[in-house]
Amino acid sequence: MSDWVVRLIEQSGYLGVGFLMFLETIFPPIPSEVIMPVAGMAAAQGKMSLTLTIISGTTGAMLGNIVWYLAARALGHDRLKPIVQLHGKWLTVNWRDVERAHRWFDDHGVAMVFFGRLIPAIRSIISIPAGLLDMRFRNFFIASTLSTALWTALLTGAGYKLQENFHEIGRVIGPVSNAVLIGLIIIYVWRLLTHKGDE
Repeated sequence: MSDWVVRLIEQSGYLGVGFLMFLETIFPPIPSEVIMPVAGMAAAQGKMSLTLTIISGTTGAMLGNIVWYLAARALGHDRLKPIVQLHGKWLTVNWRDVERAHRWFDDHGVAMVFFGRLIPAIRSIISIPAGLLDMRFRNFFIASTLSTALWTALLTGAGYKLQENFHEIGRVIGPVSNAVLIGLIIIYVWRLLTHKGDE
C-alpha cells in the first residue's frame, strides 16, 4: 500500500495528500501513519512545502470528518431511538445509555473529540457520536481541526525528519493501533455478554 501512496503523492502533490487523507477518514484501513510520513519525506526532498503539506493533509481529513458528522447528524438523535430499541443488543447500548452519553457529550464533547482524534482506531469514528448526539458544529469543527492539524503535523514532521526511514513510524504506531483495536474488541465482547435491555 505504501508504494501506491508514494506514487499518488509524487504524481498529484498536495491534491493527492488531501485526497488520501479524505479517504483515510472515510475508510480507516488506509492509514494516515503511512500517508503523512510519505508526504513529509517528499517535503524533506524539496518536492513540496512542509507547511502546505500539513495544511493539505489536515484539509482532506477535515472534509472526511465533516462528512461523517453530517451523516450522523442527519440520522439524528430521534431516529436513533428505534434503531437502539431493535438492535440495542448488538450495539451493546440501551436508550438510557444513549441519554447518559448525550448529557456527557454536552459537558465534555469538545475534549472527547479533541483527544479522540489523537487516538488510532478512534480518530476516524469520533465524528459519529458527535453528530448523533447533536454536538454543536462550531465546537466540533474547532476541536476537530486543532487535533487533526496536530496529528497531521506530528506524522508529517516525523516523515520529514526520518525521510527514507519513515517506515520506523509504522513500527511504533502500528502496535499501538493494534492494541487499541484489540482493546475495543474486548470491550465490545464484554458489553455484548453483559448487555441489559431497557426495562
